[in-house]
Amino acid sequence: MKLLNPRSWAQDVPAAHAAARSGNEPIFVPATIYADDRGWSIMNQYQGVLGPDGQINYSVMYPGVVKAWHRHKHQSDLWMCVRGHLKVGVHRDTDGATWSIVLGEQRPGILIIPETLWHGASTVSHEPAGLLYYVTRAFNAREPDEERRAFDSIVGFPWGVQHR
Repeated sequence: MKLLNPRSWAQDVPAAHAAARSGNEPIFVPATIYADDRGWSIMNQYQGVLGPDGQINYSVMYPGVVKAWHRHKHQSDLWMCVRGHLKVGVHRDTDGATWSIVLGEQRPGILIIPETLWHGASTVSHEPAGLLYYVTRAFNAREPDEERRAFDSIVGFPWGVQHR
């Protein structure tokens, strides 16, 4: 399993999305935090990738929860954990490559997961984790673009906190 290392995409999410799709691997684009005496914000994260067929969603995961594994044939996912922290796993069947990254308040940014890659997440904070995500194709209940498998079906993936 590889740890997913942030690459410097200089906030160019469209270029990172194209690179993730062409390389068939996840890419993490770190966010820039804008802070002043009023507070802080992260802005324009999905600029350039929002399309007419996509959908923005927000999901909350409770501590100790693992939501994995699933994949899509026709959509990319762009994930940003805006509350708490998530350990995200991404797996490619063709060569068995597996990646892991922790996303959250202390590591803001967008994780781009191109179509066909298995992915999922577990909450690794003591509070619920909030996932804001954009999918490039809106959910269709009559023809869902989703395939699922058990959370423990990728042998050895460490969903819990790794004490070092």
